[in-house]
Order: sequence, then C-alpha cells, then structure tokens
Amino acid sequence: MKSRLTGKRNKTIILVSLAAVLLLAWIPDIDSYAGDQVDEGLQRALISFASARALNAAISVAQGTEASIEPAGVGFTFTPGEVLDPVNDLVEKFSDLMLLASVSFGVQKILLNIGGFWLVSLGLSIMALIWAQRVFLDLQVPSWTKRLLILLVAIRFALPVITLGSDLIFEHFMAEEYLLSQQSIDSSSNEIEGFNQTAATQNQTQDQSVLDRLRIWSQSINFESPVEALKESADRTIGDIVNLMVIFVLQTLLMPLLILWAIYSLVKRLMRGPLRTPPRAPAPRPSDR
Repeated sequence: MKSRLTGKRNKTIILVSLAAVLLLAWIPDIDSYAGDQVDEGLQRALISFASARALNAAISVAQGTEASIEPAGVGFTFTPGEVLDPVNDLVEKFSDLMLLASVSFGVQKILLNIGGFWLVSLGLSIMALIWAQRVFLDLQVPSWTKRLLILLVAIRFALPVITLGSDLIFEHFMAEEYLLSQQSIDSSSNEIEGFNQTAATQNQTQDQSVLDRLRIWSQSINFESPVEALKESADRTIGDIVNLMVIFVLQTLLMPLLILWAIYSLVKRLMRGPLRTPPRAPAPRPSDR
C-alpha cells in the first residue's frame, strides 16, 4: 500500500513538473526581462571601460608635464609620473577587464537569443509530452529521453536563471558600491584633466612669478599643493578601481558559475530522486496466486 502511494506521489510530481516546464518554455517575458538585464550590465561595463580609457589618457598627459611645471629656483620639484605610475598600470589592467566583461555580456545576449528560439521550446515541449505520456501510462522512460530533456531544459532556462540571479545579487549588494566607485573614478579623471589644463596655461604664461603659478594651480583643484592633490586622488582611484574589478568579476564570472553549479546539482538530485519513474511491478504468476 505504501509503495503504491509513493508511486502515485512520484507520478504526480513528475507530471506537475513537466507541465510547469511546458508552460514556462513558451513565456517570452522571461527572455525579454533577462535580455534587459544583460543590456544594463553591458552598458555599465562599457561606461567603466570608457572611464578607464579617459583616465589612462589623462594620466599619460599628466606624466609628460613634469618639466613644464617645475618651479626651478625655489627648491620645489613636482614629479607627477612617480605619483601616477602605479595608478596607470592598474588602470590598464582595469581597462582590459572591462573589455572582457563587455564581451561576456555580449556572449550572454547571444546565448539568450539561442535559448529563446522557438525551435528550442518546440523540442522541449515534445520531449516533455513524451515523458508525460510514458509516466501516465506507467511505462519506463528511455534514458535518451531524460538526457535530451535535461539538455533542452538547460539550453532554455539556465542562462535566464543565471542572468536574473546575478542581476538580483548585484542590485541588492553591489549597485550602490558600483555607483559610488564609478563616480569617484570620473571625478579623479576630471581632477587630473584639470591639472593638465592648468599646467598648459602656466606654460603659456611666462611672465608670471613662480609663486603666482603655484597659487593658481592650488586654487584650481582646491588643495594646498599639486603633490598632495594627485597623491590623494591616486590613492582614492586605486581603491575605486579594485572595487569595480571585484564587482564585475563577481557578476560576470563567479556568480554565474555558482548559480550554474546549483542548477546542475538540483537537476542531478531530482534525477536521482522523485523524478525517477519507478519500474512497473510485474504481474503475479498463476502459481503465486
């Protein structure tokens, strides 16, 4: 009696699960919403990539202005290359990472389109109906049907789940940190660009005294000296770049792999558990009656 009830329960779970898969396979809103999240992630990566390139260009210009702003004769030597060189190396690595993140989001977009293609949903529906029919008739489901159905389920649903899961984690735990770090990097780029413009202006104004040029430079960036300004900006920029690198690595690599592993583990467990159709009990022989 207990075995019969267990078999009915397993059959019900299988049929309900297959019905849910069949329904979700034809809902376009899942792919549309997931695609919107991928587009937003791609936009963030491109913005950060553009900021990295702008910062790299500003630093390169600043490193070449050492001789033009050195106030010789008063014992003050300003060497922006020494201050900004570590930042410049990190910015180049950050730029490469943002390019890879952009490519990753682009690949996700293409895979979403492949998974949402109607032929995938059609094949998934056919396999689900075949499985449901054999379960309903108490027939053993062929192993190839199970493998093909699992493969189609992965193609159809794995990437939307990964995309939506990664975006949910980003919005709740990383969005504010991303925004603050991105704004800080843009601010640092503007400060260094202001230094470049001030240095160019000072080079063109030869009749000003050294003290006047230092005073104009100090007022233009609201710091007591150019050295202190660039050191503080460099230290802040390094922390912000590292934060953004961590955020994009988590969103484009670690979180998708973690969610994919969870999906694989769940499917594997379900295949070993209630979704495995129990074999039909053989009919009793006349001698056993």
